[in-house]
Amino acid sequence: MAVSRDIVVLLVEDAGVMRSMEKKTLQSIGFSNIIEAKDGNEAIDKLKKEKDIELVISDWNMPNMNGYELLQWVRSKPNFKDVPFIMATGRGEKKEVEKASNAGVSSFIAKPFNAEELSKKIEEAFSGPSEGNKKGTWEPKISESGKVIFRVAHIQITDHLVLGVLKHMIDSGKVSPEYFELETVCMESWNPVSSGLESGSVDGACVLAPIAMDLFGYGVPIKLVLLAHKNGSIFVRNNKGGDYQKPYQDFFRNKFFYIPHMLSIHHMLAHMFFDNIGLNASFTGGEGTDVNFEVVPPIKMPNLLAENPDACGYLVAEPLGTKAIASGDASLQFFSKELWEDHPCCVVTLRDEIIDQYSDAVYEFSKYLVEAGKFISEKPGLAAEIGVSFLDPDGSLGIKPQLVKNVLTEPLGITTDDLYPVKEDLERVQHYMHDQMNIGKIIDLDEFVDLRFADAACGVNGSAAKKTTGYSAGERAMDILSSRVDEGEDIIAEDRRIEGKYLTFDLGDQQFGIDIMSIREIIQFAPMRSVPKSDPILTGIMNLRGRVIPVIDLRLAMGLEHRDCDRKCRIIVLEFESLEGSVQIGVVVDKVIAVIDVMKNNIDDAPGFRTNMNTEFILAFAKIKDDILILLDIEKIMTQKQHDEVETVYNNENV
Repeated sequence: MAVSRDIVVLLVEDAGVMRSMEKKTLQSIGFSNIIEAKDGNEAIDKLKKEKDIELVISDWNMPNMNGYELLQWVRSKPNFKDVPFIMATGRGEKKEVEKASNAGVSSFIAKPFNAEELSKKIEEAFSGPSEGNKKGTWEPKISESGKVIFRVAHIQITDHLVLGVLKHMIDSGKVSPEYFELETVCMESWNPVSSGLESGSVDGACVLAPIAMDLFGYGVPIKLVLLAHKNGSIFVRNNKGGDYQKPYQDFFRNKFFYIPHMLSIHHMLAHMFFDNIGLNASFTGGEGTDVNFEVVPPIKMPNLLAENPDACGYLVAEPLGTKAIASGDASLQFFSKELWEDHPCCVVTLRDEIIDQYSDAVYEFSKYLVEAGKFISEKPGLAAEIGVSFLDPDGSLGIKPQLVKNVLTEPLGITTDDLYPVKEDLERVQHYMHDQMNIGKIIDLDEFVDLRFADAACGVNGSAAKKTTGYSAGERAMDILSSRVDEGEDIIAEDRRIEGKYLTFDLGDQQFGIDIMSIREIIQFAPMRSVPKSDPILTGIMNLRGRVIPVIDLRLAMGLEHRDCDRKCRIIVLEFESLEGSVQIGVVVDKVIAVIDVMKNNIDDAPGFRTNMNTEFILAFAKIKDDILILLDIEKIMTQKQHDEVETVYNNENV
C-alpha cells in the first residue's frame, strides 16, 4: 500500500549533521511532518507528548539510550507497540539485522542510504517486505550467441576500475571472450550491492571484503575469486576542527570520524590507528568513547567535513581525500598503505551457481580481469579516460581524467597489478574485526576463497603466495600521528604524482621540464609542411618514418615570442595513449639540456612567477638548486581543434 506523506515521523539521531541529512532525505520523498530527537530518552518524551506519531526512524548507536533499547521500550507499551519502527544505522551486519528483527523492528536499513532505499523501507515497514526484496530462485542469463552473461555489480569508485577496463576491452574488441559476455551493473551504495548478491539479481560484484565475508557467514552462496585491487584509501583530518598541535590525540577527541561502511577495511584501519594512539573509537558513543564513528556516503564526505567542525576527518577511497586537501578543507594524515602495506580492500565475488555451472567462463573472466589490472598499472592515462566513462557516464559526479590519473599514479595509492587473494591477509581482517572490534563472525576461508581461478589467471600456486608484509601498527600509528607535522610537510597526492624523471630544455631564458614517460624520441629540427588557416602555434606537419605528426611551436603555446630555429633547436616527439590508439606530436624547443630527478621536496609554489606566461599548460614549479624549473602538463598542449585541422589536411592530401 502507498504510505501517506502526511504522517508524523519521529526521527531519532544523535549526530546533528547526520540528522540533517536524513531529514532532507525524508523531505525529498515527500515527508514534511518530522519531529526530531537526539537519543532514546528524548524520543520517549516526544512519543508521550505527540500522540499522533505514526512512524519512528531511529539510529542504533546513541548515548544515554540507544536505538535498540528504544525499540524494546516502544514494543513494550500498548499505545506504541504497533507503530512502524525502522532501525537506520551504520551497523550493517547480518547479526544486527537478526537482533533487531527478534526485538520487533518493522524494517532495517544500513547507512549510508539514499532516498530510493528509504522510500522502499518505509513501504516495507507498513506492509511487510515486497516481493522484490524476497529471495528468489537464481537463473542464468544467456545471450543470443549462447554465452552466459555475467551480471556484475559495482559502485562509482576507482577501486572497481578493473571491471570498467575489462568492459572497455571487450566492447572495443581488444579481447573476445569465448564463454561469457559482461553486463556491469552500477549501484549507488554498498547496500544494494549486498542485496543484489543475496537475492541473486546479480551474479557477482566488486564488494568490500568484510561485507562479502559477512554475507557468506550468513549463508549467501558466494565465493571470492580475486581481489579487485590493493591499497587505495586515504585518511584526512579536518582543517576546520581547530589547531593540530601537541598532544595531537586531543585533535580527534570527542569528535565524529566518517567511514563508508561499518563492514569495511576503512573502519578496521581507522580503528587500528586510533587504538594505537591511545583513543577509544567506536559507534557506541557515550562515556568512555573518544572518537565516534559515523557511516556516511563517500561522495558526501568532502562537503560534510567542510561544514562540520565536530568531524575530525575521514578514511575513504581516493580521490575524495585529495579533493578535500586541494580545496583547503583537509590535511593529509596518511595513506592506508602506510599503516598496512598492500592490504586487501574490495574483492571480486561470484555466486556459487555461476562457478558450478560455468567454470570455463569464470576461468576466462578471471584471466581477463588480471589483464585489465595490469593494463591500469601500465597505462594509467588511458585507464583514467576509460574510468571517467565507466564511473561517471552522465557526468553527475564531475570526475575528470586527470583526477583519476592522479589517483592511479600515486606511489602510495591503489595498485591493480597483483589481484591474487592471500588468505592470511583475509584471516587478519576477520580476526581483527571480530576479536578487537566485535564485528562479524569467523568464517572458514578455505570454503569462502576459491583459488582455482586466481592460480590460473595469476600463474601463482596458492601455497607459494606470500602474505603482505604490513607494518607494526603501533609503531606506525605513532609515527603517522606526528611525522608530517614534525617534517613541516604539506603533501598531497598531486605532489607525489609530480615526482619522477624529467627532460629539461630551454625556451629563451627559462628552463622547462617534461616527464620522460611521455617522450618517444628527440630529433633535429627539419622542414615541414604548413597547415593553411591553422592555429598559429601549429608549426606544421611532418612525416616521421611513414607516420604524419603535428608539430607545435612551444614558444607560442607558452605565450612567448616566436624565434627562428638554429642548429641547437630540437623537436621532442611525444606519444600518448588515447581511446582511439596512440597519438604522437612534436614540440619545438630551443635547446635540450638533460634528464633530472624531481622529488617532492623540489616542488615550489613560485608565487608571482612570470605572470605574462600562459599558465594553462603548467603542471608545477620545481626548485633545482637556485633555479626554477617549470614542469609542463604536456598532454594538454595539442587541442582537439588542432587535431581536427591536421586530420583535414591528412584526409584531403597525401603527405
